[in-house]
Amino acid sequence: MEHKPTLVVALGGNALLKRGEPLEAEIQRKNIELAAKTIAQLTSSWRVVLVHGNGPQVGLLALQNSAYEKVTPYPLDILGAESQGMIGYMLQQSLKNQLPNREVSVLLTQVEVDANDPAFQNPTKYIGPVYDKAQADMLIAEKGWTVKADGQYFRRVVPSPQPKQIVESDAINALIQRDHLVICNGGGGVPVVEKADGYHGIEAVIDKDLSAALLARQIEADALLILTDADAVYFDWGTPAQRPISHITPQELDAMKFDAGSMGPKVAACSKFVAQCHGIAGIGALEDGPAILAGEKGTLIRE
Repeated sequence: MEHKPTLVVALGGNALLKRGEPLEAEIQRKNIELAAKTIAQLTSSWRVVLVHGNGPQVGLLALQNSAYEKVTPYPLDILGAESQGMIGYMLQQSLKNQLPNREVSVLLTQVEVDANDPAFQNPTKYIGPVYDKAQADMLIAEKGWTVKADGQYFRRVVPSPQPKQIVESDAINALIQRDHLVICNGGGGVPVVEKADGYHGIEAVIDKDLSAALLARQIEADALLILTDADAVYFDWGTPAQRPISHITPQELDAMKFDAGSMGPKVAACSKFVAQCHGIAGIGALEDGPAILAGEKGTLIRE
């Protein structure tokens, strides 16, 4: 049997829940059904490994968690694991319904980070819902959060250390070899640090795009596709001169500057993957999935 090439798809937490939409289970389910249609189309040409974001969801869990005051709030790594289960289950069910003859597996995934990563001193990763200025100021005072502007709104930010290695990559490889559609590294993976007695969780959220790119390098994938709520990478984003980039090399991308909170990690992740693995990488809107890899929509990065 001829093996299809392997594709790692990174699905944004914002692709599962549009900005400003309430964090309702039913709304997420509808969005996930749309996402599953795109992923299902990709499986005709690729062996798909799916990584998803969890920014809105892990933020919701943190809020629900802090509402019950009789128990100390659970740490972010455990909430990350909860979000992997929640989103993984919804994706698995939807994909299985679209692809009844495919095996779909969700793997709870830990990703090792460095306890001394400078990110712990400078939180940049957005989680949770958006707030206006007054709400944001109140939350900073009440909860001691770090809050930064996200477009016209404000959101909580947490440390986002660099992923070093995917603890369960052997299991992921085994499932790919058996032709499973694998959902793993959810939310970038549960952040863990290695100590003398083994792995321990740490308070952070790993960027799922960097984590997806690391996974793509570790399993030697042929392509990396980042699906987000932007339809392409843009020159001069947010200015009157902005224009989409359709084809570009890693070298050209590395010379450009992008926003650290959103597009920056996506571009860096794709650029590093293409340079190291000589595959292709695409960035664009969820509904354009197959067209991005064909070079017809979005941004395609290749040497």
